[in-house]
Amino acid sequence: MRTRPVLLTTAIALVAVLASAGCAEASTPASARAAAATTSYRNLPTAGLPDYQLGGGYTPAVGVTIVERDSTDRPASGKYGICYVNGFQTQPGRLAAWKRTAPSALLRDAKGRLVSDPGWPDEVLLDTRTAAKRAAITKELTRYVARCADRGFDAVEFDNLDSWTRSGKRLTRAGNLALAKALVRVGHGHGLAVGQKNTPQLGTAGRKTTGFDFVVAEECVQYDECSAYTAVYGKRVIDIEYSDTLGRSWESVCGLRDRPAMTILRDRDLVTPDDDEYVFEHC
Repeated sequence: MRTRPVLLTTAIALVAVLASAGCAEASTPASARAAAATTSYRNLPTAGLPDYQLGGGYTPAVGVTIVERDSTDRPASGKYGICYVNGFQTQPGRLAAWKRTAPSALLRDAKGRLVSDPGWPDEVLLDTRTAAKRAAITKELTRYVARCADRGFDAVEFDNLDSWTRSGKRLTRAGNLALAKALVRVGHGHGLAVGQKNTPQLGTAGRKTTGFDFVVAEECVQYDECSAYTAVYGKRVIDIEYSDTLGRSWESVCGLRDRPAMTILRDRDLVTPDDDEYVFEHC
């Protein structure tokens, strides 16, 4: 995660957890696991014009065919809809709910203090170190995924997959990927394609080991990371560049041969068009 506006997420749908790693998967009925593996879903199109509307939904610009919105929002009518879920950290304003429903899922240091994202101190990292903890996280997030499906989204992307890099070495890549694999199964079981968020260092593991279907990347042009995604996911890559940090002209970005075809420019806070800071450009 490089940027995300503060969004409040409220879990409203109660559903059974489909599966997780280790003991969680073992306790899930075989019929449920089979259903998760066979439920059909519509993958991200290989071409189109995306918009990234996490700061609040609005009528898409002419030509937009893919819209991502928060799980508390509704999908844009007639567009391929991606649902945003904070999958590896608590959403701002939701810590109390996590303490109440899944306290064991919160990462703590050796003194029992909650461990927050250094860049987002109002977000506590989720503890992916054991199968039992991952099962608790998966159970909680299944509610969010069910809401995405019930509201008519086509896909879900789980943010902060790379939280292990900000955990002070408490979390591991392996633990986060084990949780990601469980969340992919939940998404597929609810008829949703599932997107990898950032984390170019995964290489092919995101797709082959975890099962992600596409990528939502932030600033892959800015950080020269786009090929790490396109080499694995081909044309199923969405890239969002930000107007406050892009160190080159938008025209030059559009002229790049190795950028994802679905690359857009947005303002940092992802505001709506009635705000003077709104930016939306595409090639």
